[in-house]
Amino acid sequence: MQYSVENELLRLTVDTHGAEAVSVIHKPTGAELLWQADPAVWGRHAPILFPYTGKLTGGKMIAKGMEYAGSQHGFARDVEHTLVSQTADTLVFELHANAETLPKWPYAFVLRSTFALDGETVHHTLTVENPVEEQLRFGIGYHPAFALPFDDKHKTEDYEIRFDGLESPLCVSAMPNGLLNGQSYFLARNTEAIPLTDDLFDNDSHCMVNLRSAHVSVVEKDTGRSVICDVSGFPYTLIWSAAKKPLHFVCIEPWQSLPGEENGPLEWEQRPCAASLKQGESWSTTLSTTFVR
Repeated sequence: MQYSVENELLRLTVDTHGAEAVSVIHKPTGAELLWQADPAVWGRHAPILFPYTGKLTGGKMIAKGMEYAGSQHGFARDVEHTLVSQTADTLVFELHANAETLPKWPYAFVLRSTFALDGETVHHTLTVENPVEEQLRFGIGYHPAFALPFDDKHKTEDYEIRFDGLESPLCVSAMPNGLLNGQSYFLARNTEAIPLTDDLFDNDSHCMVNLRSAHVSVVEKDTGRSVICDVSGFPYTLIWSAAKKPLHFVCIEPWQSLPGEENGPLEWEQRPCAASLKQGESWSTTLSTTFVR
């Protein structure tokens, strides 16, 4: 089921399936700002990545002494969440461990997704609670896809990924199979912007590590129209699009954790995590996205 909230500038719609934002309408122009999940290109809008980001080593994990198969980015994006609160400009969804999640990941948890509108900004807070486990370790990340071009008068080359200032974005490599291989590369050196081109993502995503910039934006160069993501507090920021030409969207993905390693451990307790919670503890992270039109 889908629920919507709005203010004077934006109308946000979120689906209980995955607690996924599926639409952001700019009300003054009627423009749709999120990618609309054409399955011929990429059939998602803005999935939540939990309880891990990327792939598992060997496509599996060993947790509590048993082996579990795991698909990319965890399961939160593929199960139903429950709306627990709605106001004029906020939506709150929860996912609790249940008969569908426990065969995938044998831990009790609460995952809360809070969406709040603030002028031209959407704040999306993810909160994880550990109700009963002695220790709860997890990874988490965001994966919103922003529609390109902003109108039919522009093409891919009219856009760039822009930082707050000079960056030499160092990227960890997960080529060719989506697992970390111990290598890294510079996406660019001493630049304030990465030009968007239709071949930028021919080898998949670029995972930038420890950017100095608080914001990573998609900017239409001739008009200044933009999507601005606040990535402060995130150790990793990925950019990605499906390898369909021309580009139909671009993702800016702030992550708190990394994919598995090619020869890494299978044991869940040894996988690098975003947070480790003792019983009764909680942890939150927020992605704030501003749409400048």
